[in-house]
Amino acid sequence: MENVEESTNEMEEEVGKVMEQARELQEAGAGLISMISNDEQSLRLKANSLDSSIRHLRSSITTVLSQKLLDPKLADKLEEDLQTAICIITDGDAAGFLPANAQGWYLRMFLGPISVRASRKEIQLKAKEEYNSYRDRTALMFILFPLILLILRSWIWEGCLPAFPVQLYEAWLLFLNTGLALRENILRANGSDIRPWWIYHHYFAMATALVSLTWEIKGQPNCGQKQSNSMNVARRETTGVDCQLWVLCPILFVMQVFK
Repeated sequence: MENVEESTNEMEEEVGKVMEQARELQEAGAGLISMISNDEQSLRLKANSLDSSIRHLRSSITTVLSQKLLDPKLADKLEEDLQTAICIITDGDAAGFLPANAQGWYLRMFLGPISVRASRKEIQLKAKEEYNSYRDRTALMFILFPLILLILRSWIWEGCLPAFPVQLYEAWLLFLNTGLALRENILRANGSDIRPWWIYHHYFAMATALVSLTWEIKGQPNCGQKQSNSMNVARRETTGVDCQLWVLCPILFVMQVFK
């Protein structure tokens, strides 16, 4: 009995120690987060103040130069120094504390009012590297998928193009362009110089894929009937699918050229 009581007491003491350590860890974590938050807020205020000062100085230089009250060579030197200061803060770790651009409607539609601005430069670079890797991985599939469909249509399906593979490709295109547009908007929010037209062309591709995906097809293709020499019936049934693919493919290949 004594051994059992001793074991029970030891177990209670160990549980008590664990509880105490958990409370201490929670308090330490909360204190650290609070300290980091205060330091981050202080840096953001300094970054905002510095950004305003740079804008004010550039405006003042332009005004004084237009009034011919400043030597052009000196103005160029001052402008160059200000540009260097801008590069220092925008290309370094301080970039995460600069005022963020307003997030567009696309991000708000998918993510709501959540900020996607990364405070650390390495996270921003990691996001950019991951985007480039994702785009490179999907580029090959972007080209091979429709080519495989056309090859199967000619060699395997004997001129019959079932609706499901085409719609599967269109659904993948919708997913692909939605993901690319989402990633690009996040990169823009983190300071990447992505041209607006590049993102707009993904919006257009999304709309094209969505229209093609919901395009009404009168009658489902019957490849078995096609292969059983019922040429006329199957040909009428696959006309809608053929039209989808032949309209969609040229548009998508032109977009891939821009990439």
